[in-house]
Amino acid sequence: MTTPDDHALLRRAIDLAAEARESGNPPFGSLLAGPDGTVLVEERNTTLTDRDVTAHPELKLARWAARELDAGTAADTTMYTSCQPCEMCAAVIRTAGLRRVVFALSGEQLLAIRPGSGRPPVPQDGPALLDEVRAVVEPYYR
Repeated sequence: MTTPDDHALLRRAIDLAAEARESGNPPFGSLLAGPDGTVLVEERNTTLTDRDVTAHPELKLARWAARELDAGTAADTTMYTSCQPCEMCAAVIRTAGLRRVVFALSGEQLLAIRPGSGRPPVPQDGPALLDEVRAVVEPYYR
């Protein structure tokens, strides 16, 4: 359930999306707020100007949080974003340990506005060589 305070911060994320669009990038913006609603950092999509397909604002904020905040502080933050994070960004947000994400436009709503990327899915084959990879990965988690 969102509150009027959430809506105010979400409106700022939408303003950041407009700024991204004005600079020639896809229209996505995000900010990270502390538990009292103080804005810690803001980001805009820069995938085109940076020529970096991963330069989503949500990813940049999650990376910032993981690098600059201790785990307890990160766990008290809320990300406000103009659009629901994609799978890539959602995975990094989880790994960074952020508490909550509030978004304006869902991924499904975005696809209704902008259907598909025009690119076919990339085939994936696996799992394979399970014993060999387990010997490398398992000791890390022990």
